Amino acid sequence: MAAEDLTKDRVFEREALVLGVGNILWADEGFGPRAAAAFHEAYLDRPDTLTADGGTLGFGLMNLISTSRRLLVFDCCELHEEPGTLRVLSKQDLALWTSTKLSPHQTGMSELLGTAALLGEMPESVAVVGIQPAVLDDYGGSLSSSVRVRLEDAVALAADVLAEWGLPHEKRPAGLPEAPLTADCLGVARYEAERPTEEEACRCGDERFFTGIPDAVSAAARVLPSSGGRR
Repeated sequence: MAAEDLTKDRVFEREALVLGVGNILWADEGFGPRAAAAFHEAYLDRPDTLTADGGTLGFGLMNLISTSRRLLVFDCCELHEEPGTLRVLSKQDLALWTSTKLSPHQTGMSELLGTAALLGEMPESVAVVGIQPAVLDDYGGSLSSSVRVRLEDAVALAADVLAEWGLPHEKRPAGLPEAPLTADCLGVARYEAERPTEEEACRCGDERFFTGIPDAVSAAARVLPSSGGRR
């Protein structure tokens, strides 16, 4: 069956999906979800556009993606640039995002989009607002300063892409509340305020997985800082 036969009768549930992907437990890996939340706080919702925190759901996002005409993703990327560098990737540039893996969730997203394409369920347009991370090996950490300061710029770039797609978003008036994208305990304020100390919680992973491996936690702690924040 020709590809056009798979797509000609598609019905989309929304014009665009604004999706943040990544793992907030690993510092700059959480850029995607944090950027999506920042976008949601900065702009009013449109009835034809959905903003969502995709976390590390991978194939669990198939229905959302396959029913969206356009897809805009926030994620950290290996741009081979200085930490904090932002780029909008689309068309041929998307290979920078799909072919270089900084974390397991990116493999899931690549496979997800590949499967959607095979099924004739890819969005008509895909763009990624990507950032070069600085720190990826601080378990339980928040965004590095290099990435945190670019959140506002990332949100503005996303708004520009949506406007180019014919979907301009209005700024949210000051003081107008919005429903959070995730549980309150995962919001930046509580996440950072309630982080355990280094004495209380391991900084290189969940120490429950190190059970029975002598000195594994301390050994990992000695090795990880030499990675310069990258994997």
